[in-house]
Amino acid sequence: MGLMQEIIDRAKANKQRIVLPEGTEERTLKAADRLVADEVAHVILIGNPSEIKKSAEQFKLSNIDKTTIIDPVNNEKKQIYANLLFELRKSKGMTAGQAEKLTEDPLYLGCLMIKNGDADGEIAGAQNTTGDVLRPALQIIKTTPGISVVSGAFLMFTKEKEYGKNGLLVFADCAVMPNPNARELAEIAIATAQTTRSIVGVEPKVAMLSFSTKGSAKHELCDKVIEATRLAKEMAPDLKIDGELQADAALVASIGSSKAPGSPIAGQANVLVFPNLECGNISYKLVQRLGNAEAVGPILQGMAAPVNDLSRGCSVDDIYKMVAICANQAIGMK
Repeated sequence: MGLMQEIIDRAKANKQRIVLPEGTEERTLKAADRLVADEVAHVILIGNPSEIKKSAEQFKLSNIDKTTIIDPVNNEKKQIYANLLFELRKSKGMTAGQAEKLTEDPLYLGCLMIKNGDADGEIAGAQNTTGDVLRPALQIIKTTPGISVVSGAFLMFTKEKEYGKNGLLVFADCAVMPNPNARELAEIAIATAQTTRSIVGVEPKVAMLSFSTKGSAKHELCDKVIEATRLAKEMAPDLKIDGELQADAALVASIGSSKAPGSPIAGQANVLVFPNLECGNISYKLVQRLGNAEAVGPILQGMAAPVNDLSRGCSVDDIYKMVAICANQAIGMK
């Protein structure tokens, strides 16, 4: 059984309430239909009920009536959500009227449902930008205590079975933070380790990547990675982490033992943390395209509850898999 199937099976065994704010969008509806049929999650669709039902009939989707459909304009908890948003944002100048209006925005409503305990996670982005998805999440759900940054991890299913877990590696940050400082990079490492535990189901071995291994080069860019590694060890003493390491020293046992003798991570890494977004984004796309790896993500991490962003070019299958991943995040957080 492949890892993705293991992730789906874990979701089935402990079904979570996953809200899909883009409930009238075609790919989202088709994914929701499959998710309900396969009993992967309790699916909550936000959107006009009549429009959703009409689309379900048009696309011949027989399971949409088994989802929970929330009308963003007319729902029984609208005032509860408006009051919650007002309390959260009044110190920032939000009025009660503005809060009530924003509850009609599906992206805000989805986050308010999570905050109020009515949902366990959210997937959006098929129609909306990353900024649109993240804005209400940061305002309402906020980050995990001790973590100040949101980052994006990718599950990289490679053909090289000797690396990671049968070829699976976790890459971060590949989606959000352009140039994290040392503390932010440490937080990204810790968040990615948690993602690896809750979704991949293995103990993370985190390599903090650089163009230097253990002082082989001297530069302020290397210094940032060294400091981030020190901070991560201080913040999470039990975490298996080392750096700075070059990619080959992190992955290849013979090179790791030569370049970083005595390292608990060199040659064994299953998590690769890149020094900045430029490196991370380029690397995952090169591995995806030149190495024919399957890249699943980005999995947003660092939030107090799971909120995940889709590419606007996503497929039905992408949404299906991300809901299963989101469910595993929610299970892990509980």
